[in-house]
Amino acid sequence: MLKEVLLGVLTGAVALTIGILLGHFAIDKGSSVPDWVRDASRDVDESIIEKFLAELDTNQLRENLRELTKVPHMATTPGDEATVDFMLKRWQDPNTGLDSAWRENYKVYLSFPNKTSPNKVSVGKTGYLFTAREREKVYKPDQEDPEVVQPYAAYSPAGNVKGKLVYANQGKMSDYELLNRTLDLTGTIAITRYGGEGRSKKYTSFIALNAINAAKFGIVGVLVYTEPYDMNDGLVSESETYPHSWYLPPSGVERGSYNIDFGDLLTPYLAAKDDTYRIPKEDITGIPPIPAQPIGFEDAERLICELDGDDAPNEWQGSLNCTYKLGGPGFKSTSTFNNSNVHLDIYNTERLEYSANVMGIIRGSVEPDRYVIYGNHRDSWVHGAIDPSSGTAVMLEITRVLGKMVKEGKWRPRRSIIFGSWGAEEFGLIGSAEYTEEYFSKLSERTVAYINVDISVFANATLRASASPAAQSVIFTASKQVKAPGTTTTVYENWKQYSNRTSPNYGIIPNVGFLTGAGSDYAAFMHYLGITSMDISYFYDRLVNIKNTYSIPLQSKTRARIYPAYHTAYDTFDYASTYIDPGFTSHQAVARTAGNVLVRLADSLLLPFNCSDYAESLDQYLGQAVTAFEEKLAAKGISMEPLKKAVQLFRDTAAKLDRLIRDSDLAKETPLKVRQMNDQLMLLDRAFLDPLAFPEQYGFRHVIWASRSSSVPTFPGLADAVEKAESTGLKEDWDQAHKHISIVTQAIAGAAHTLDDVI
Repeated sequence: MLKEVLLGVLTGAVALTIGILLGHFAIDKGSSVPDWVRDASRDVDESIIEKFLAELDTNQLRENLRELTKVPHMATTPGDEATVDFMLKRWQDPNTGLDSAWRENYKVYLSFPNKTSPNKVSVGKTGYLFTAREREKVYKPDQEDPEVVQPYAAYSPAGNVKGKLVYANQGKMSDYELLNRTLDLTGTIAITRYGGEGRSKKYTSFIALNAINAAKFGIVGVLVYTEPYDMNDGLVSESETYPHSWYLPPSGVERGSYNIDFGDLLTPYLAAKDDTYRIPKEDITGIPPIPAQPIGFEDAERLICELDGDDAPNEWQGSLNCTYKLGGPGFKSTSTFNNSNVHLDIYNTERLEYSANVMGIIRGSVEPDRYVIYGNHRDSWVHGAIDPSSGTAVMLEITRVLGKMVKEGKWRPRRSIIFGSWGAEEFGLIGSAEYTEEYFSKLSERTVAYINVDISVFANATLRASASPAAQSVIFTASKQVKAPGTTTTVYENWKQYSNRTSPNYGIIPNVGFLTGAGSDYAAFMHYLGITSMDISYFYDRLVNIKNTYSIPLQSKTRARIYPAYHTAYDTFDYASTYIDPGFTSHQAVARTAGNVLVRLADSLLLPFNCSDYAESLDQYLGQAVTAFEEKLAAKGISMEPLKKAVQLFRDTAAKLDRLIRDSDLAKETPLKVRQMNDQLMLLDRAFLDPLAFPEQYGFRHVIWASRSSSVPTFPGLADAVEKAESTGLKEDWDQAHKHISIVTQAIAGAAHTLDDVI
């Protein structure tokens, strides 16, 4: 009897549900229908986007940046706390604020210089023949602020070391190996130049490796300087540098965090709260085992130009006023420094400090449990006008306009939007990592995308974007609706002129970079959680790697690996407003482009992701892998055919889903059908996660975009494994290469199945 009753109830419920759905789709759309029916089929409103774009104001952006850069605001300092209060005040404003805003405190392990015992670099036997500057030269009142932190290498250990000097180029393993062929490096001090991969990985992690590598050769200390050839296009004189141009003055010193991994060093894979378990300090890995200190190129010139020994290789030469030599070790006999040691006296200290992430939310009206996250880190080494305050200024203007629209009842997004102002990123924590551990790791299955605008404006030439391939199409759509500053064309067309590639599907298009490595706050979202991410900024025209297929003159070409005042005391409001973006029109262009992307992700009925664009990127990676590795692998009896078949499967399945989307009238589909498609799109990058793929790389689980050491732009695990196997010749290393083919093959095939119809 009970079974019959339950069956009757179930049958009735099914009939009622079918009746409701049939009734919904039989309703004349012109008649009165429940609000939820209209809301469920509502798509992005182009008129809302137009109003939003029109409201983003250059004067507001200028004033945001002026306020954010009034004082230095290194993480956990009074200036940083004032910035936290400023963010909260703006996001809690009754007229232009968000639905709610709050702070989340974390207790993090940070490294600071000693205010009473400054770090010192000197040359001498008994007395001092030379002492490097402890602070940068003052050109403007900003540099006189007592809170300007002395240049230092965060997480360098304290210590007093001395030794003969050698020049080691960029401090790569290959650089030290070259030196070690002819010199005894034991007990020496190495001077190296910043270089390598820019922000493709957390940049200063390369310098951490510099010191870690140095220690393996018996070197006891490392100096690092900014080479004017790499940063200043060769200019070295005060009359040619800031405040007379955007170039770095001779005394400018690039601060940085010398650690490899992102996240708090004492609480790996855990949020750094008060009661969180912390590993012993002696168990920390990925930080220098020997003292390190950055210096300006004027001091580096005094040291390098006095060195003895053989000439350095041509590719190691630079723009200082001498021929660079390797060192005897030590200085030449005719130098006043002859037979003298270089001394490093480092007094850094480490301690636990409270750092805050500031959060805010606009709640969605239809799918409040789906989140689009927009973030930017807040802390800086000094005033941080470009890094990161240009990005914070843009985020504040976007929230002002959207908040006003919400408060006035003119708009509310379909999905929820979370804004994050991350703390302590400059220390390598990449502040969002702490928050992802505590919250977003639990919400990751419901997070649509992460938009990162860290440094919004490096310069004012062209847009630059790095992203998951799925997000390429929405970035293009947004950039086509924004006018490029100082031109009569769109951001999209201007971008295509400066940096482009030939797509087999679209022809010539702007080049969207890949999010390889951990260059900014997207790292925890993309690499650890597998959330589709993007990083958007305005950039300058590079002298290298530019594919200009147009017959137009491209101005302001530069070799600079990043804007020259990066991480120095000269990254100020004056620098930004004079040389980077005087009219704040590039800030506005970034706000309009990133904000447009944000609104589309939050408001579109169907998520504006394209799976075939992902397939094209996998094809590109496969082609590189086949060219570089197939013959070598075949010689070891390892086939790449399974990987080729997996990429083909993904390509076919992506095309099938794209056709289904294109041929569907989504407004007439059931909400559950649309939700199913959105889940397939939203979870695509999650399908590439493998928590066991990279046991030696902290926080990297995405098998397509993880950091790699190989120069071959292809699947990172495979590329690194093959190159290691080639160097050692060991069977177990070739077995690892085979293993990584299997890992990436199964990840791609698995991702393809998530795009297919339900089983």
